[in-house]
Amino acid sequence: MTAQSNRITVAFGALILAMLPAVLDQTILATALPTVARDLGGLGDVSWVVSAYVVSATALTPLWGKLADRHGHRRLLQIALAVFLAGSALSGLATSITQLIVFRAAQGVGAGGLMTLAMTAVGDLVAPRERGRYQGYIAMAFAGATVVGPLIGGLLVDHVSWRWVFYVNLPLGLAALTVLSATLPHGAPERPRARLDVLGATLLAGATGALLLVCLWGGSRYAWDSGQILGLAAAMLGLGVGLVARERRAEDPVVPVALLRTPAIGIASAALFLGTASLFAVTVFVPVFLQAATGASPTGAGLLMIPMMAGITVSTTLAGRAISRTGRYKRYPLAGLALMAAALGLLAVVAGARSPLATGAALVVFGAGFGMVTQVLVVAVQNAVDRRELGTATAATGFFRALGGAVGAAVLGAVFVGRAGVHPADVGAITDGVRTVMVVALPLAVLALLAVTRLPELPLRTR
Repeated sequence: MTAQSNRITVAFGALILAMLPAVLDQTILATALPTVARDLGGLGDVSWVVSAYVVSATALTPLWGKLADRHGHRRLLQIALAVFLAGSALSGLATSITQLIVFRAAQGVGAGGLMTLAMTAVGDLVAPRERGRYQGYIAMAFAGATVVGPLIGGLLVDHVSWRWVFYVNLPLGLAALTVLSATLPHGAPERPRARLDVLGATLLAGATGALLLVCLWGGSRYAWDSGQILGLAAAMLGLGVGLVARERRAEDPVVPVALLRTPAIGIASAALFLGTASLFAVTVFVPVFLQAATGASPTGAGLLMIPMMAGITVSTTLAGRAISRTGRYKRYPLAGLALMAAALGLLAVVAGARSPLATGAALVVFGAGFGMVTQVLVVAVQNAVDRRELGTATAATGFFRALGGAVGAAVLGAVFVGRAGVHPADVGAITDGVRTVMVVALPLAVLALLAVTRLPELPLRTR
């Protein structure tokens, strides 16, 4: 192995370390929330601990991408990681639920940059032809973190303290900061720049925050026709109209309309929005089904999701290596979305049987499909833009992926409640609700598949 290969390997390992805390954070925290609510009080406000993080992370993702293109990918990744670690440390020190909510919002600000900028930085290390393989390694790390996160959270809460749910981020993040400083290229060439579009960034954050709060609160915290939800929806529309008007006139917009019109970026963003929405049908509602229909414990239901993670890991790895070898990539998201749609239909069919084995088989198919979608579409987007716009383009895909998850969870949650009831009293009601969710999610995957048929397959650059 050459010195250059060693340098790339070490830098890529640091990128994985930088992303892992943000990936682990949500899954670890889920098991700790009941204990947090008991220790700090404010059970009615504990949902804000999650909401504040999600809203701030999603709303600021495009801004991180724009700043990275202006000032260098490595520098902004380090700043995002430092903000995330500071938020983690402060969250662990919180003495009230209000403090924890504020610190979680700060943590989310950093997380919004971590995920996008780490994927952007892969583009500074290797050529597009090789990125599929490296993005596959990222997906493997994500899948592993998703499985072990709840287990780590349970161990920390049971044997140490819920505060270590946040402190555990610190050693990983500090190690990543040290290695990134020594191995990662700066990332973006200097270029003449207009003033940062602060007004556009503010309008985008406000519109995104309002939309996410509608999705998070509608039907749960407040009724869909309540004044709070209707007011948030009106604010979202007003801010959205203002954002579009602003970005058309801005000299250096945070959300470049021309960039979104690029076929590779527009189509990939739409497919990621729809595909991630359908993903939530599985990640949110299959564990509910497994607990109710098979009697699995929460931990057991999480372990029963391992077949899906195995499918993601294997398919992403194989697709990435094939892309590096052949230079062809469009066939993989097409096949992946077809498998996802088939698996959603299969899950709807086998729900009535209440069989863990049949459900596990369907999850393998779904995971194998999903593993060929997200990372490959990110490669397609990065290959279609100039390196100076790498951060903005990658952030756009991350933004629409996050929005798809929030909107999908809200819509599918409303479908589930409408079918099963707010407090389903029997297994049959839950089964019917989950089956209906799968039936509704299936067209989302099909629409994503139809969108990808129009994705241009540009030759992958080798530099």
